[in-house]
Amino acid sequence: MKKYLAMILALAMALSLAACGGSKTEAPAKTEEPAKTEEPAASGEQEYNISVILKTTSSEYWGYVVAGAEAYMADHPNVKVEIKGATSETAYDEQQNMIETDMNNADIDGYVIAPLQADMVANMIKGQTKPIVAVDTNITAPEVLSFVGTSNEDAGKLGGEAAAKLAKERGWEEIKCIEIAGVQGDSTNEARMKGYAAGIEAAGGTFLYDEIQYANAVADQAVTCMEAIMQNHPEGIAVICANNDDMAMAAARAAAGNEAYKNTVFLGFDGIQSACKSILAGEETMSVCQAGYDMGYQSVDAVVRALQGEKLDSFIEAKASIVDPDSAQARLELLQGYLA
Repeated sequence: MKKYLAMILALAMALSLAACGGSKTEAPAKTEEPAKTEEPAASGEQEYNISVILKTTSSEYWGYVVAGAEAYMADHPNVKVEIKGATSETAYDEQQNMIETDMNNADIDGYVIAPLQADMVANMIKGQTKPIVAVDTNITAPEVLSFVGTSNEDAGKLGGEAAAKLAKERGWEEIKCIEIAGVQGDSTNEARMKGYAAGIEAAGGTFLYDEIQYANAVADQAVTCMEAIMQNHPEGIAVICANNDDMAMAAARAAAGNEAYKNTVFLGFDGIQSACKSILAGEETMSVCQAGYDMGYQSVDAVVRALQGEKLDSFIEAKASIVDPDSAQARLELLQGYLA
């Protein structure tokens, strides 16, 4: 019996030692935290710096182009747009300095350019490998991937035809047209002039090439031109067309009170807010509307798409239209929304 109890006691002691860890076991290995990775940018897209160099930023029309480019930047936080322009459309050296500076800036990824002198800019951008898109006025150069703008000749023809038609409705038997033009030699000015002439002539009128008045795209010079026209044509002229709205409005004001010009059609170009207000007030008669806001937006978009490897169409058209007393209020409200 004692022998049996001793055996039981020995077995109990062995079990007790095992329970107290006398027989060692491995602890489970720690689970490692996953390797941390950098957070992607909020947009999830590569960042781009785009230089936008315009003819000027000191006019209402170019304000819409600026607004469109800025709207693209607001819609795409990964795209930074730097916008600049000359103080006037004859400040050639000023714009050239801007282009030269930005062409040598390594931080810029692509360019939008509205050239004051397209031939000069074509030489300045020679050999540039970063994407370049022309806006408003084309640049004939292999470095330019696309032109975003209005077909100025087609738009001018649209305006010329509409002006001639209205002049007939106002009782003019001879549809003669004189242009108060912009900057002599400017390709955009020349294209609009060619279109105006084609539209007037298609409607059976006469475009007086020998009496073109150049006003350098500014209103005060347009007043002087209009005064010369009235002196040379005391009988009146059916249509006065201008390269932009500022000049058309100035011409209309200069002719106000001249009985021979009370039924003259004053045709402008751009369709800006002040033109809409002038049309509603019975001063400027009608305008060829450009989609400046869309041009600004689409030109930046084109550069970004090129940077992403997309092949661009050589011409991205912003359609033109006519604003007259029937459509001026709706056009005005649209433009006010762009700059709100």
